[in-house]
Amino acid sequence: MKTLRTIGIGGLAAALLFGGAASASAAIYSPEGRPLIETSDLAGSGEYDEWNGAAAEASFRHPASVAVLSDGTVLVADTGNHRIRKIAGGEVSVFAGTEVSVLFDDAGLPTGALEDGSSELSFFWSPSGLDVDARGNVYVADKDNHAIRKIARDGTVSTIAGNGVFGFQDGSGAEAAFYAPSDVAVAKDGTVYIADTLNHVIRKIAPNGAVTTLTKASDRVVQPIEGLIEDSGDFADGPIGEALFNEPSGLALDAKGNLFVSDTGNQRIRYIDFAAGTVTTVAGGGAYEDNALYAEGFYVDGPAAEARFFSPKGLAVDAEGGLYIADSLNHSIRYLKDGNVVTVVGNAAGDYGKANGVDERAQLDRPTDVAIAADGSLIVADTLNGKIRKVEFYALPAGWTNSGSIRVLYNNDEISFDARPEIRSNRTMVPVRAIAEAMGYDVEFQGNDIVLSGPSGDIKLTLGIQEVSKTANGATETTSIDAAPYVSGSRTYVPIRFFAEQIGVDVDWHGPTTTVILRD
Repeated sequence: MKTLRTIGIGGLAAALLFGGAASASAAIYSPEGRPLIETSDLAGSGEYDEWNGAAAEASFRHPASVAVLSDGTVLVADTGNHRIRKIAGGEVSVFAGTEVSVLFDDAGLPTGALEDGSSELSFFWSPSGLDVDARGNVYVADKDNHAIRKIARDGTVSTIAGNGVFGFQDGSGAEAAFYAPSDVAVAKDGTVYIADTLNHVIRKIAPNGAVTTLTKASDRVVQPIEGLIEDSGDFADGPIGEALFNEPSGLALDAKGNLFVSDTGNQRIRYIDFAAGTVTTVAGGGAYEDNALYAEGFYVDGPAAEARFFSPKGLAVDAEGGLYIADSLNHSIRYLKDGNVVTVVGNAAGDYGKANGVDERAQLDRPTDVAIAADGSLIVADTLNGKIRKVEFYALPAGWTNSGSIRVLYNNDEISFDARPEIRSNRTMVPVRAIAEAMGYDVEFQGNDIVLSGPSGDIKLTLGIQEVSKTANGATETTSIDAAPYVSGSRTYVPIRFFAEQIGVDVDWHGPTTTVILRD
């Protein structure tokens, strides 16, 4: 499996490239920093509808969960359409549930029901969480049916626990009762773990069908507004049977068979160690204000105990034991590994949007789940954008090694120079023509001026002057640059950072291979 890729850079290398300490916006990464990524649409037009067909034209209504089958098919819990969809071969179709909506509410929107049977005649109601067992059976947290459903390999849908009525009751099959379960995780022995969200507990279904409650039920009551009393979750680490949660919404099992939990209302990631019999907090934190339903959410990367989340939901564990987190109200995907939290998609401002692109250009809008494809890329349920997104990690070209000199990659293509890049005054300087032409710009020399004409307008630099003028749409803006252009050996050199700031490409440095990476 392709794993999370980081770009290492030491202090000296950072200074050589950017002339000072690296910044997050400059996308220079330490081994603990955020990885180089590119985000694209896997499926969904963004329309709020239920169309099947070509992936780019298909539509969803608030897709909430994703899972990947062994053949690469992506399953989607299409929550607002009350069915399970699949993405395969560039097409979106129905995996389980009716082909089109047949039940509607008073507003004319699709509504759900509880019906078992063949896949095409079955009904769901706000399916929220998905997982797949080793045999290819699919398990569904059918949220508004307050039930756990199973889709067998032959397409038969059955209810393995719950009865369509919310409640809190252990037992077998229809005797058991849940309250808006949001996620499921299936262990190797067939045990199904459940995030029983509005009961604020973690439950399990044993292979014999018996449902039991693992954690303690909260007795916390709050008054969020005067005259309104509500039951709420609470927080406590400790023995499993004494641990308290607040609207747990995401689950993922690690290689040891232990369980990560998105403790959504507590803004934490918790860990249930079954061998030790304990629940601990592995990332996040926060406190309740008076009569608050939830701990306050924030956005902080860094050491796990200091990291902060805002409504974390879906989880996925990678082959190295790292944990991806759909941090929904921070509109980001975070990554927890070795006691540190970094951002994979999104930014520290918690901005939302639908843009694709590299690194921090990519935006999400309330992502609620994440899954890992066979090639290591991420599949994201981008809920309010109504799309399924794909996040790919940048990899150097096959066989790329340290050649003993500075080289430049534009995306994955090496730019050839007839004169080598140079280091001057702790800046990396590159011959301007080769790079500019590779990016689609024409280069013209007018006395001491260098004029680049291309996709983003006309850009003018002057030998010996630390400024650049950019003209686009009839407006000219002049800004400073960190090093002045110069001529050496009949070649004109400019600072590499110029391309990041003026042409709009991301510039990164890979220290082990002394490579400048340009991406757009």
